[in-house]
Amino acid sequence: MATDPATETGPHAGRTPQQTVVLILAAGAGSRFDGTGHKLSAKIDVGGQNRSVSVIERSITNALAANLGPVMVITGAVDDIVPSHLLDAVTVVHNDRWHEGQITSLLRGIDAARGLGATIAVVGLADQPFIDPAAWRAVATTAGPIAVATYDGRRANPVKLDRDVWDLLPTTGDEGARALMRLRPELVREVACSGSPADIDTTEDLRRWQSN
Repeated sequence: MATDPATETGPHAGRTPQQTVVLILAAGAGSRFDGTGHKLSAKIDVGGQNRSVSVIERSITNALAANLGPVMVITGAVDDIVPSHLLDAVTVVHNDRWHEGQITSLLRGIDAARGLGATIAVVGLADQPFIDPAAWRAVATTAGPIAVATYDGRRANPVKLDRDVWDLLPTTGDEGARALMRLRPELVREVACSGSPADIDTTEDLRRWQSN
């Protein structure tokens, strides 16, 4: 599927070749969240800084801090979910098939990465704001077709996918790269990481990261 440049906005919407592209999947409706607004816009505390930021802002700034290459945010249910002050730092790519499952957002991001001439895509979720920049870097620089972060021995995000495996990804479903990792375990390298893969799905999840 060809990428339509008209559906991409941001500093990397051109076609300058890049080796590594970061993909942050932010297309879901967040239907389990019963708070006000979308869960990605909900505020969480920034440790030691006496301030709060949105879930998606924390996820994006951590990915940017890893300094790996262009950061693309894949949107769907809500187009304007990326904070306005970050729009100059990322590329927003819309997935109009977001309702068909997470894999469609991953494939949309991979398609955009191809358009940049990338050879590596490092993938994370916008509702996992506590993944350290160090975890992004560790996974991105690990040799092997697929690298996946582990936390206390459990696999989570981010996941690095070399270009050689992009065509092996499933085309339907709600699992992202997990199905491929199950089918082709010999391709996978695990990377022990610091930080937390905790996600914000419900108001209860959110309250754990708020001081009030």
